Amino acid sequence: MQRPSQIKNKHQKWTDLTFSGLESFLAGEGVNPIHAATLWKMFLREGMDKSHPDKHGRLPQTLNVWLAQNKPFVPEIVSTSLSDDGLTRKSLLRLEDGEMIETVLMGYTGRTTACVSTQVGCAMGCSFCASGQSGLTRNLRAGEIVAQVVHCAGVLQKTDLGRLRNVVLMGMGEPLHNYDSVMNALEIISDSRGLNIGSAHITVSTVGHVPGILRMAEENRPFNLAISLHGASDAVRESLVPAGKRWPLDELLDACRFYGKKSGRRIFFEWTLVSGKNDTLDQAEKLAEKISGIDAHVNLIQLNATASFHGAPPSENMARSFQRTLKESGIPATMRQGRGGDIAASCGQLRLRTDSSTDTVRKYPQQN
Repeated sequence: MQRPSQIKNKHQKWTDLTFSGLESFLAGEGVNPIHAATLWKMFLREGMDKSHPDKHGRLPQTLNVWLAQNKPFVPEIVSTSLSDDGLTRKSLLRLEDGEMIETVLMGYTGRTTACVSTQVGCAMGCSFCASGQSGLTRNLRAGEIVAQVVHCAGVLQKTDLGRLRNVVLMGMGEPLHNYDSVMNALEIISDSRGLNIGSAHITVSTVGHVPGILRMAEENRPFNLAISLHGASDAVRESLVPAGKRWPLDELLDACRFYGKKSGRRIFFEWTLVSGKNDTLDQAEKLAEKISGIDAHVNLIQLNATASFHGAPPSENMARSFQRTLKESGIPATMRQGRGGDIAASCGQLRLRTDSSTDTVRKYPQQN
């Protein structure tokens, strides 16, 4: 597994480094590497304050002087939206260069999940995804990804919702399009000396970035893999996911089979149900045939509204029939529990927003 040993360019910060990378970097700065553990604990577990990093006065003077010149990145909270049921909290965060991202904290029975972004915007252009509709501005650094998890953990410390358990890379951006920063961030997040979120509780979601999937397999990355599939034929998939033109369905599924064989891990296929598009029983039967032989689980998601996509979710009966067809074909399938739709925090709804008027969510008529 590759690990950075030093900061490679002027845009990187010490918070972008893995533990071993931080030790090497501190040594190069003339700081005793033993302080790496202290810095990690302060930043990752306690949410180190930007203006007063050593608020408890515990650090030696030499380290305090160095830290004053190398303050950790702490995103500015621009706004916070809380769902009506109180279980979903969406934060709009401003980065050091003024760019903004959205991060979501979701509460479920017995667990909490942070949904974090990996890019400012997204280049994949999925038709029903607000992030893709806004285009790509830039990749996030590893420390900017980690800072979102630190933010979510800090929110939980002030509530009675318990410890952060899961992290999903399902926010803004295509994680495997920003591979190196994402993997460094996940190594930091899963390290027992810091946030200590086990790799089994971390999921990387991709639109089907074949080179990244193959690289994850070759490097034996220990994280869960979720594939946004959405179509069981190239024609249907490409109409919803333009990346399907670059990585056709058969090529993508071959990469999934290689990943499964190499890693021994189950793959999660994400399927957003769009009425009259990919919710038919024919698509369900083709999907079951296509992923046959792969250790797979299908997560079905009712379409969430975005301003510029005018599709609609299927009826409850149609969605359940799709799920039943998969199960009868031997494919495990779950109807994902929706979260945060009333604050545009559900799957596919994250987008840069500074004006609350753009947060309007279209309402669909109830279908039977």
